[in-house]
Amino acid sequence: MPVALPSIAFYEPRIPENTGSAIRLSAVTGSHLHLVEPLGFVLEDSKLRRAGLDYHDLATVTVHPGLEALLAAQPSSRVFAFTARADTVYTDIAYEPGDILMFGPEPTGLPEGVMAHPRVTARVRIPMLAGRRSLNLANSASIAIYEAARQLGFSDME
Repeated sequence: MPVALPSIAFYEPRIPENTGSAIRLSAVTGSHLHLVEPLGFVLEDSKLRRAGLDYHDLATVTVHPGLEALLAAQPSSRVFAFTARADTVYTDIAYEPGDILMFGPEPTGLPEGVMAHPRVTARVRIPMLAGRRSLNLANSASIAIYEAARQLGFSDME
């Protein structure tokens, strides 16, 4: 039986191609993708559809009207807020299947108020060279979910 992976959450995503790529990531890993409104595009956007290729029907995606709705839907989940402004490195976390890996919109990232939410377990970063602002959103989610998958034995991906 496959091991469940953490979920990926995009808080107020603005770029349809990144969300399309995350839909594809959800389909190939089995990770649930949560989108927190408002979205910076409509889900029928052609750029989003193109980036997700024909994986839309294979992905599990839920749109939430706000952060509180996401958290209410996942009441016992640990929430890891990914940000360039953190001391904890993503590989230092022992991921569990119910976790939520939350990413903010480009180019601003998660707002301070979201990262300070009492449900946020930890702020987590992906190391980068000094002076670089951020990684691409979908690439960041890929790095994190594959580390979680590695820790959890890659489920039935191999």
